[in-house]
Amino acid sequence: MAPKTVLIVYAHHSPNSFNAAAKDVAVQTLAAQGCKVIVSDLYAMNFCSSATAADIKGNLKNPEHFLYGDETFIAWTEDRLSDDIKEEQRKVAEADLIIFQFPLYWFTVPAIMKGWMERVLTQGFAYTLENIYDNGILKDKKAVLSFTTGGMESMYLPDGLNGDINIMLWPLQNGVLRFCGFQVLAPQIFWCVADAPPPERTAMLEAWQARLKGMLDEQPLSFAPTKLFDLSVQAGFRLRSDMKEAYASQPYGLTTGQHLGKPLPPNNQTKASPPSQKNA
Repeated sequence: MAPKTVLIVYAHHSPNSFNAAAKDVAVQTLAAQGCKVIVSDLYAMNFCSSATAADIKGNLKNPEHFLYGDETFIAWTEDRLSDDIKEEQRKVAEADLIIFQFPLYWFTVPAIMKGWMERVLTQGFAYTLENIYDNGILKDKKAVLSFTTGGMESMYLPDGLNGDINIMLWPLQNGVLRFCGFQVLAPQIFWCVADAPPPERTAMLEAWQARLKGMLDEQPLSFAPTKLFDLSVQAGFRLRSDMKEAYASQPYGLTTGQHLGKPLPPNNQTKASPPSQKNA
């Protein structure tokens, strides 16, 4: 069996940070298992976070009305994307697993990592209008968010000050990763690292190392399959009526996003369900 390739997209300024330590543990652990590990250190690369016309070589198709998505799709089909985007797309194409390692900024990824997502995951390369979600172009790859928080875990509970972490994760895990087809693994969350004493930090890294040893075999999080929806403009791409009836008696919604006005399914974006409990 060919060795697996893992891409780590890493965003932290300091090589002395906990995020750097988590990245290093991932590199060492996965390499020891025979994986090829590639690291995109975004700050060290001075990766551009702004999606602009500079991402396209040659003339624009419509310079009077620049539409980034349209122009980058055309550029992708004609091999005219900028060299830095093409290099990152090459890494993604090679990877079996992508780990996003970052500190949580304003309840999401740092701007430089958001820029990576916007610039690298272009239409044509990562998705098309026909190939999204469980039919996405990147459906044979896995992805995981690994991040540190400033607040303690209790602050991200359904009754916590910051709100339910599952809701916070939905735009990234469903709206970016699963939209492109990724099998999204449960996130690795390092809570309140800045206030953790050294023994707790060590324990966090040891738990991360233990998880990494089996990560490539993990089951992904549960999302609503596209077959449950009426995928037509006339129907508005909404859940099929028979599915609404089937879930009417259920105590929880279908997912964090498709909650159907019900309580959210517990831990939908933080823990994978056993295969027998996944959405049919």
